[in-house]
Amino acid sequence: MSPLPTGPSPASPATNTPRSSSDAPPEEQSTPSTASASRDIAEVPAVEVITTAAVHLMSAAAVLCGLAPDEDGRSGKELMDLDEARKLIVALAGLVTASAPDLGSQHARALRDGLRSLQLAFREASPYPDAPGEGPGEKLTGPVS
Repeated sequence: MSPLPTGPSPASPATNTPRSSSDAPPEEQSTPSTASASRDIAEVPAVEVITTAAVHLMSAAAVLCGLAPDEDGRSGKELMDLDEARKLIVALAGLVTASAPDLGSQHARALRDGLRSLQLAFREASPYPDAPGEGPGEKLTGPVS
């Protein structure tokens, strides 16, 4: 194999004009918003990032367990999808279980309570409830009743 050329190609003569950011390859393009977003996220404590992710998982799981409010003539039960809710609850259980030692008791307790409520709501919504210890996330949290 021959090495890649480092100079200008014959079709594009070298010029001393600076490249615009749109001429740069995508990996070299950096907008001020990207740089400031990276700086902003670096300033957010890990506890906040974890709890925000957990709240998103909880909210989505609650909707899929049929707990969404009735709006515009649609019942919250119409949005129920227990297969999808199970996946979200298992992911939430993993996140809460793995991060609890680093979150501190105040944050971890609130997340565990929310998780437990979702596990109970799932059991209640299910036409064929799982055996104790077999519900979503219960392998990680223990049986919920």
